[in-house]
Amino acid sequence: MKSNPDQKIITRIAPSPTGLMHIGTARTALFNYLFTRQNGGKIILRVEDTDKERSTPEYEKNIIDGLEWLGLDYDEFFRQSERTDLYKKYLKELVAGGFAYVSKEEIKKEGERPEVIRFKNPNKKVTFQDLIHGEITMDTTDLGDFVIAKDLDTPIFHLANVVDDKEMGVTHIIRGDDHTSNTPRQILILEAIGGSIPVYAHIPLILSPDKAKLSKRHGAWPVTEYRDQGYLKEATINFIALLGWSPQTTTTDGKEGTNEEIFSIEELLKRFELTKVQKKGAVFNVEKLNWINKEYIKKLSPEILDQEFSKHTAPHIKSLSGFKTEILEKLKPILIERIQTFGQLHEILENGEYDYFFQTPEVSSELLKTPEHLEKVIDLLETLTEDNFTVEKIKETIWDFATENGRGKVLWPMRVALTGQEKSPDPFTVASILGKQETLLRLNNAKKNNPS
Repeated sequence: MKSNPDQKIITRIAPSPTGLMHIGTARTALFNYLFTRQNGGKIILRVEDTDKERSTPEYEKNIIDGLEWLGLDYDEFFRQSERTDLYKKYLKELVAGGFAYVSKEEIKKEGERPEVIRFKNPNKKVTFQDLIHGEITMDTTDLGDFVIAKDLDTPIFHLANVVDDKEMGVTHIIRGDDHTSNTPRQILILEAIGGSIPVYAHIPLILSPDKAKLSKRHGAWPVTEYRDQGYLKEATINFIALLGWSPQTTTTDGKEGTNEEIFSIEELLKRFELTKVQKKGAVFNVEKLNWINKEYIKKLSPEILDQEFSKHTAPHIKSLSGFKTEILEKLKPILIERIQTFGQLHEILENGEYDYFFQTPEVSSELLKTPEHLEKVIDLLETLTEDNFTVEKIKETIWDFATENGRGKVLWPMRVALTGQEKSPDPFTVASILGKQETLLRLNNAKKNNPS
């Protein structure tokens, strides 16, 4: 959506540093980013840390780190804890103007305050425009006179939020639709302090596959955990963008639909439409995230691929006595083909699944089954030079013999002799990675220890 060119678009990302930044906050930040940058506007990061007991610098840093990793920059930065004088000024004016009052409270349990500041509710219907849900009208009567501050020095969420939106000139508020119920209160306060009503866009909640609230079990991790688990930021951005939005194209039968899935941030800036965000909840599908991440791995430049591979190579593999960098380099294409995230690379190597490439495996006679053809395989491979010891040449040298004598009887023991495993890459690939000398050593050991 493109807005009025005469109006300077100002949006805000307003997380509370009371926990690690999760995927929902990241999605809200992304939609704010795309809409604002499309319109040449200004983005404000506003850390809403008025909850002094739960807010911590560590959580604030996690928010900033997450946005930085995703590449979602902003133009201004504020902390609400540094703006308490401003909120106090507005609270005094609201009380003096009859819009709010100090309320004597009945103390029902220990820790409750004897006095709070309540907003004097005019008990009217409030109508506001939502870019996703259309015009919304809500009756504020049931809200009663609601609390806006514990005292003049301690505003709560609604008051600080509204004052900042007014002072910062926020024109569009893009946030989760769990905040829809907060909007009437905030509009009443905004009218009382003489602010302009912004345009709202309440985006759908992110749900688990069973349509329940998203939990950690289904992917509700901190954004920085996606980074640490080896997801690429470009893939994560792409996936998040599709949580509640998809590009609309017209099919040949005149219906709207699309099968497009892969979008760079540059493409998203061209294609994203805030008004096309769906109304219903967006389902988090980790399989789709993994698929998207795999697509981005395929597109990595050799330089970036090397960087990510090195970053996520488990220390365990390098601690093996027979570790050789050249073997790991030869193994790299097999590993990259197998993984969907670089975190899986770390897990595979840490679990020792490919240790046999770096240390001689123990070969079980039961697993070897038919060792009688190993001697001929050794003789055939002896004819190849080290430089010619490639997958293609190894296969070409052995294939006819294996075909004549039963591929299973020839190739199975060859692979087991090289790996000691029931499951592994094919023996031609394994041999080419090990090299001629190590391959012949392992085949001879298996033949000697398991005479036919």
